[in-house]
Amino acid sequence: MNELHGAGVALITPFHSDGTIDFAGLERLIEYQINGGMDYLVSLGTTGEVATLTESERKAIWKFTVEKVSGRVPLVAGIGGNNTAEIVHHVKSFDYSGYIAILSVSPYYNKPTQEGLYQHYKAVASASPLPIILYNVPARTGSNISPETTVRLAKDCDNIIATKEASGSFDQFGKIMRDRPDGFFMISGDDAMTLPMMALGAVGMISVVGNAFPAEVAKLAQLCLKNDYIQARDIHSKLIRLTELCFLEGNPAGVKAILEQLGICSAAVRLPLVEASAQLETAVRDELAKILTT
Repeated sequence: MNELHGAGVALITPFHSDGTIDFAGLERLIEYQINGGMDYLVSLGTTGEVATLTESERKAIWKFTVEKVSGRVPLVAGIGGNNTAEIVHHVKSFDYSGYIAILSVSPYYNKPTQEGLYQHYKAVASASPLPIILYNVPARTGSNISPETTVRLAKDCDNIIATKEASGSFDQFGKIMRDRPDGFFMISGDDAMTLPMMALGAVGMISVVGNAFPAEVAKLAQLCLKNDYIQARDIHSKLIRLTELCFLEGNPAGVKAILEQLGICSAAVRLPLVEASAQLETAVRDELAKILTT
């Protein structure tokens, strides 16, 4: 799965002010990512506000994305949740045309044990004809996929090929890299930690900030893959404040505020999320001015 080495982006879902999907905005975003050099795109990860989309809307977005990408870059589909039977159903009924892998977020709210997490992912993997990328983001889900469970899944399920790690634990990152089987890889799920994670052996990132700055994020990943951490550090430093602003009032409200100011799409989100505050919009505008003039 070398297609997943480098920079991936978790695409936001653009909305009109009335809450309907802005497909023209999504097309602009897709072109912006491909022209910016992104290695692959993730359609309807959690950044895509998938929890607020209907099943028919999800299918329409996946189909539209395949059509507009037209094979120019690999595509990953986000299919995850906290009802194992429902996720298995979605995986079995998914139209895989144009997609190379599934990104599946860890079950949220339920707080399953490690055995529960193992059995959940084993069931999803058994149902999927495509490779599975685990997504571990404890700050959002309320539970952590331990390194031991990650490695157990990697060894027991041939089609679980990677983990998108956003635990924030370098102890955890190190144990995964030490104990993983051959062919299993780690992907950064946290923009702020991509550079040090790649120094530990991660093969790239699935980025939120990349929605707004695909060229810079893609360049950072390529530099890290070449072990050029001096130049990569410059890009990392340039994006530190913008990354902070992206998550200050929740994701994807922050990055949508940036995209609106860049003219890609509106900042509209669906409840229970709300748009960025006036203070955040001002901070974003000021930081964009700095970045775009350097």
